[in-house]
Amino acid sequence: MPTSIDWPLKNPPRRRRRFFFLLAVLAVIFFSFRTAVSYFVDLLWFRSLNYGAVFTKTLALEWGVFAFFVTATFLILFASFAVLKRTHLPDLPSSHTVFVGGHPVRLPVDPVMRLLGFGGSAIIALVTGAGMMGEWPALALFWYAPAAMGSVIDPIFGKPLNFFLFTLPAWQLISGWLLTIAIIVCAVAVFFILITGGADAFAGRRSYLTIPWRGLSITFAFLLLILAMRVYLSRFDLLFEDHTVFGGVTYTDAHITLAGLLLVCVALVAGAIAAVANAMTVARGRWLLAAILPAILCFAGVRVAGWWMSSFIVRPNELVRERPYIANNILMTRQAYGLDRFSQREFPADTTVEAADVADNQATLQNIRLWDWQALQDTLRQIQEIRTYYDFPDIDIDRYQIGGNLRQVMLAARELNVEKLPESSRNWINEKLIYTHGYGVTMNPVNGFTPEGLPTLYLGNMPVQSTVPGLNVTRPEIYFGELTNTDVYVKTRQQEFNYPQGQTNNLTSYQGDSGIAVGGLLRRIVLAFDRGDLGKLPFSDDVNAQSRLLMRRNVRERVLTLAPFLTYDQDPYIVVGDDGRLSWVMDAFTTSDQYPYSTHYRLGEDSINYMRNSVKVVIDAYDGSTTFYVFDEQDPILAAYRRIFPSLFKAEAAMPAGLRKHMRYPELLLKLQGQVYGLYHMTNPEVFYNREDLWTVASEVGMSEGGRQVTQPMQPNYVLMKLPDESGMEFVEILPFTPANRNNLIGWIGGRSDGAHYGTSVVYNFPKNKLVDGPLQIEARIDQNAQLSGQLTLWNQQGSHVRRGTLLVIPTGRALLYAEPIYLQAERSPMPELRLVVLALQDRLAYGSTFESALAALFGGGSSSLTAAEPQKAATPASGATASPAAADLKPTIGEAAKDLADYQRLTAEGKLGEAGQKLEDLKRALDKLNTHR
Repeated sequence: MPTSIDWPLKNPPRRRRRFFFLLAVLAVIFFSFRTAVSYFVDLLWFRSLNYGAVFTKTLALEWGVFAFFVTATFLILFASFAVLKRTHLPDLPSSHTVFVGGHPVRLPVDPVMRLLGFGGSAIIALVTGAGMMGEWPALALFWYAPAAMGSVIDPIFGKPLNFFLFTLPAWQLISGWLLTIAIIVCAVAVFFILITGGADAFAGRRSYLTIPWRGLSITFAFLLLILAMRVYLSRFDLLFEDHTVFGGVTYTDAHITLAGLLLVCVALVAGAIAAVANAMTVARGRWLLAAILPAILCFAGVRVAGWWMSSFIVRPNELVRERPYIANNILMTRQAYGLDRFSQREFPADTTVEAADVADNQATLQNIRLWDWQALQDTLRQIQEIRTYYDFPDIDIDRYQIGGNLRQVMLAARELNVEKLPESSRNWINEKLIYTHGYGVTMNPVNGFTPEGLPTLYLGNMPVQSTVPGLNVTRPEIYFGELTNTDVYVKTRQQEFNYPQGQTNNLTSYQGDSGIAVGGLLRRIVLAFDRGDLGKLPFSDDVNAQSRLLMRRNVRERVLTLAPFLTYDQDPYIVVGDDGRLSWVMDAFTTSDQYPYSTHYRLGEDSINYMRNSVKVVIDAYDGSTTFYVFDEQDPILAAYRRIFPSLFKAEAAMPAGLRKHMRYPELLLKLQGQVYGLYHMTNPEVFYNREDLWTVASEVGMSEGGRQVTQPMQPNYVLMKLPDESGMEFVEILPFTPANRNNLIGWIGGRSDGAHYGTSVVYNFPKNKLVDGPLQIEARIDQNAQLSGQLTLWNQQGSHVRRGTLLVIPTGRALLYAEPIYLQAERSPMPELRLVVLALQDRLAYGSTFESALAALFGGGSSSLTAAEPQKAATPASGATASPAAADLKPTIGEAAKDLADYQRLTAEGKLGEAGQKLEDLKRALDKLNTHR
């Protein structure tokens, strides 16, 4: 028989102990060094933005949560293990033999148990602490929750809003942690029963055991108590459940489930008491099953009673039974999404030309957007990029004072994309030291065109040139933007590329104080290690102690790092301030999925039932300074975060006036509100239940990525206009609606952005007894117009293709004006040209090569360069008048032109496009002949 080996070995060599100790120390240093370096660099970065207190507070909260849960978890588990071990100590064997490689190894039970208890508890505690560390916002909100704001009380439990937003999430988190601990402790108790002979009891070979069941009884009682706590908290979850018709507590929930769950809680508590009693007497395993059985029976009874009431009481009279609960859902959902701030107005949607009130809406008509943002982006990339490494990632819409008048304009930031640098120029010095920033912006009116079909630029070129007095860019360099995804070093011995200038380049050096000072050798090495620049930065002669590292230059990453607890609109927009500096503006939101009785909707990858646009973030494009301005003082979630981070937020009044006038209603918010409003504009429970007046966002014809026309929901459009029954011009975000499964318009929402009306919305309802054409119906009228469709088809066959811009629906006076630009783009040219402007009222359609000609055709009865709104009758000469000899000589030519036009229209309608093209050429020759005799 082979000799057994005792483990652990007695008196192991001292050299071996030192080796293992040194190995453990090196492992800890290796894994903690990178974390420490990352924290140090982050602290420097936060301090460079004057937010050092935000970083330290966040770090304190994270590690405070980690330390608390690690300590609590370890103490509970290790203490439980020790108590259970002591309880089962008389039944534990002194050793256990296992075979390793055919050799018996005798394991002493006591040292192994100590190692298992300490090591297992420590590992579980560390994993638990790391998991809870990421949940610090929920615990911090609970700790720093402000006093109840407003008078919102849930209609079922009578709890204030703070309970659901702050208290309940924290208790759910803690109860989940306790449940995990309770399950682990129960598993340990079962483990001890198994190794002390309890397997025989489970197998039924022994009638009962006195000692082994006691530990499991106590731990099982703890588990039942935690389950009772979870069941009690689950009663509040019924307020957040979404059902087929509505969300929140239903009739069955209110009359059966809520009381039934309380009964289950009582049964679980009684079971816990029974389990404790079982441990104090002659402990038997079957009594543990008896302890949980009443709770199981109660739960099953609740489910059966709920099914019976739902099937036989509620469903036959569902509307009558559910009416008050539907009303609760409507009320709370409208509050959660801010729909209670919408004002309602009636809009007649008249169809006559007089209803459009052209004379009183000239300012609106002069700001109709004819530049589609994608067409403008393609054009700017051809005429304003200047070099291949520049790009215009987005087009923004805003309003500015131009020549004393408020004008709607489109802006584009010219950013530098290092990915587009020539391959031969892709090196560390160029990417990190020289090509550090973009340069300037373009600005053009939304309907300004040159004779060549290009945008009329207010701002453009390099260096930036302005065609408007008083509109200037004093700091055109863009170090922080949407494409600035790399780190750069400024204030180095290398001058930075500013912009191309003839055969040379204009160079500059950074004049700001932002960023992290590179400093001495040690800090340089630390920065290089953290930013992955270890092979270059420490050895660069161009970087000195005064040089500065600009990191996190992408504005989205920047704000998300500073305040990760906010939700951000992913479309920042550029603003030219009164001082000529460029700034980015991002809308930030507070969201929650814990608003009582509110229905959930998708926002990106999250499901939420509460949203507020509480913060505007302004990022300076030159120095990266980032400021969070509070725009909703009544938001309880933001109020809590302001108590946590008092230095992070500033009041709305602190925003400079030059920036404040460029704030706008967020597109992301209006899109979500529009989705909710389509259902929840119905405030009558009966109408809501029957879905009698369901709205959907209007659809339009758009372009897919492959260039094909597709039907898609309309996006909100910013319009500078005079709202009906209002006196001044406003910057309004418009979203039209149609009835569900129909194409005619039923109303529209306008999100207001100016002055005291900022953040409010107005809903204009159309008469329900009148059919108002929707965007798809207007598109169909364009396609059905014989001459228009023929011309578009003809253009598509001549080495070019037609691009149809966004169809705008603009209220003017008491009518709706529809406007759509149509561009022609050559196959070999990425630059579209405006060829047609189509305007329409309910009963009239007109188009022309310019907006003015189309407008004249629509309202004045004049003809455009192609055709008029309606066929124009020839003027009848006065009686007794005779035509002049010159006019008489031109009569044959006029008749010929008229015949060519009639033939062209007929052939186009018949689809004979080749013959129609020939007639069009004949018409042009006739018109040229008339022009020479004019």
